[in-house]
Amino acid sequence: MIASFPQPPGPAPLLVEVTRGGFVESRHHVICALTDGQGALLAAWGDVEMPVSPRSACKPLQQIALVESGAADAFGLSAEELALACASHSGQKEHVARVGAWLGRLGLGEADLECGAHFPYHEPSAQELWRTGTRPTQLHNNCSGKHAGFLTLARHLDLPTRGYVEKAHPVQQQIATVMGEMTGAPLREAPWGPDGCGIPTYAYPLAALARGLARMAAPDGLAPARAAACRRLLDAMGGQPLMVAGEGRFDTAAMRATGPRIVTKGGAEGVHVAAIRERGWGLAVKSLDGAARAADAATAAVLDWLGLLGPAEQAALAPFRRQRLETRRGIEAGFVRMAEAGF
Repeated sequence: MIASFPQPPGPAPLLVEVTRGGFVESRHHVICALTDGQGALLAAWGDVEMPVSPRSACKPLQQIALVESGAADAFGLSAEELALACASHSGQKEHVARVGAWLGRLGLGEADLECGAHFPYHEPSAQELWRTGTRPTQLHNNCSGKHAGFLTLARHLDLPTRGYVEKAHPVQQQIATVMGEMTGAPLREAPWGPDGCGIPTYAYPLAALARGLARMAAPDGLAPARAAACRRLLDAMGGQPLMVAGEGRFDTAAMRATGPRIVTKGGAEGVHVAAIRERGWGLAVKSLDGAARAADAATAAVLDWLGLLGPAEQAALAPFRRQRLETRRGIEAGFVRMAEAGF
């Protein structure tokens, strides 16, 4: 524990409430870990040693190998492309076009991706596909940038591109090694399963996930190539927030406000992380019922509670900290928000 901010009152998880009118309709319990770059646990709400699957929240950690191997420089990756490699993008035209052009420089195309296809998260983009009778491609998959990063690493290391999503493929083995070193979690012995995009996702303690982000935020103790990779990835994400998520989404709104000072990344099943670079801290949040709305509310509230947000940043995250619920006619019905006794 540290004395620069108030300490959590005990081991209970954070509590996010869903209100309707004047009563609480639902409650989400959220666990949260804050660590420093040396791995010390600074604050915890709930059982942060419980294994969780970070899903897409660990994408910045997954792409360290892309940069420290020299692959990013060998193929001239831009900051936008590095941000896309760490992204869960919304399938907007900007995302789809840039991933397609990136694959073209590798001598590959959409068919070489192994992430599967789904409609864009960005509703206007999805509606445009419906309107024109166009089926989504793998480029629309929110993970297509991450997969382009994996293919870049495979090309650079002269490895087969087919099957790059398999746990035994050298690309995934190298990524698992780097993530294990960054988090301190023994990933080779950890439970795992296929993520939505097909790659292996490992279960390890939430505190270890926070530790990995803290080491990215304060990389001076790492080997020079790895430290440089961490800085470059976080700079890219913070400098290109639209590429990391999309319009109306937490990560884009947060990093438009904070820039590379606080770099955030969400994942499926209610996981969210932040690399707090000005303090060298890593934050990891998990909604125990998998609700993304609760993870967004808790992440915004904790960042503010830690004294990290100025007025403009508070305003940018206010719609996520207190999420307005409406009827089908647009009339206010209630809110998703941290409970008054949430801390």
